[in-house]
Amino acid sequence: MGALPNDPHRSPRKGRQTMRRVLVALCAALLAAAGAVLALGNPAYAATGLHVSGTDIYEANGAKFVMRGVNHAHTWYTSQTSSFAAIKAAGANTVRVVLSGGRWTANSASDVANVISLCKANKLICVLEDHDTTGYGEDSAAYTLDQAVNYWIGLKSVLVGQEDYIAINIGNEPIGNTNPAQWTAATTAAIKKMRDNGFQHLLMIDAPNWGQDWQQVMLANGQTVLDADAQHNTVLSIHMYAVYAQASTITSYLDTFKSKGWPLVIGEFGWQFASGEVDDQTILAEAVKRNLGYLGWSWSGNTDPILDMVLNFDVNQKTTWYHRVFDGPNGITATARQATIFGAQPSTGPSSSSPSPSTSSSPPSPGKKCTAAYTVTGQWPGGFQGEVKVTAGSSAISGWTVTWTYANGQTVSNAWGATVTSSGSSITAKNVGYNGGLGAGASTSFGFLGSWTGTNSVPAVSCTAV
Repeated sequence: MGALPNDPHRSPRKGRQTMRRVLVALCAALLAAAGAVLALGNPAYAATGLHVSGTDIYEANGAKFVMRGVNHAHTWYTSQTSSFAAIKAAGANTVRVVLSGGRWTANSASDVANVISLCKANKLICVLEDHDTTGYGEDSAAYTLDQAVNYWIGLKSVLVGQEDYIAINIGNEPIGNTNPAQWTAATTAAIKKMRDNGFQHLLMIDAPNWGQDWQQVMLANGQTVLDADAQHNTVLSIHMYAVYAQASTITSYLDTFKSKGWPLVIGEFGWQFASGEVDDQTILAEAVKRNLGYLGWSWSGNTDPILDMVLNFDVNQKTTWYHRVFDGPNGITATARQATIFGAQPSTGPSSSSPSPSTSSSPPSPGKKCTAAYTVTGQWPGGFQGEVKVTAGSSAISGWTVTWTYANGQTVSNAWGATVTSSGSSITAKNVGYNGGLGAGASTSFGFLGSWTGTNSVPAVSCTAV
């Protein structure tokens, strides 16, 4: 079940709705007046794992990675571990996971290690965030950013070595509306302390004003914060709620960020608390247009379920908000691309409750230039998730097509990493622009969701290449 009404320990954000409504008019005027100040972007750093170069995030192998996903309120619902598989099955490539170092029930090192394992098993990049700092200076229960860094130091044994798979969001919405100017010094000190303690991870930094930066402290001081990271591996994060009710407010803020050449993700956003609040469709469209990552709040468990994508953590209870953020041309399903770190790995299935994967492979043949292997990575009543790994033969290829025919009435509902079409029981999957070219012996993979009744046998697959 979701949290009880007015329970601040479940969803601190809900106590801020009235404040956000009041701020909309003021912030629109302030942001409209923002100047476009040009600044040089940060130089690339030879970072371990996920890293920033210019305004973009890259994987260790140089592949650009754009976050497309959701937030999951893990610290309040630690038993809802099946959410990781459900979030992946919906098409996300990233999950931002709420953790606590003690303001709520603390998430231990073993629990965080399990979260990372679940992210990796489900081929999700994991953004770990400490929620304890929410609203510091205005909320008396909030922790400082320095305390948040101490929490990360206590978890270091399970975080080091995971730089390919996780980013660390040092503190959620770390300053409220009281003295937001303190954000700059507190944030630079936190970044330096993280680096001084040996963390090589991509760091994510939330804005003040409960993450919404309506007083433009982050816009004014972002370069100072970025320069505090000797590794130049920090991305700034804006949270967009009722302050961003107008398209002009959204585009003005993002335009100013672009003019400064700073890396940015939209770490949280909603759609409405009341009619007309939050122009979520402009947020989605502008993020896709600008190649910005975005992470919707949140999968489930809100005190006010209007921001639940599924109710009661039940994927059969999809909400309007789910369809607004996942479906459509700018939604997660259409725009998310799985991190390449997972492409060459054998599938481990999306959850511990899934059956052992079943696999079929196209037989090697001298006349073929590619082979394909079909795997059922997860299965539940009426539905399943599949993956096909495509491997080039002894010569490089510039494109590939994989075909198979279902024998038991299965269907494919959506896919990522390939353009998939159906004609009755026959399925055809063609490469998309970024994964058609493969060197000799190189591999890529694509995934899909499907339905089944009765039997879900694994079909034979064939691969042709050009």
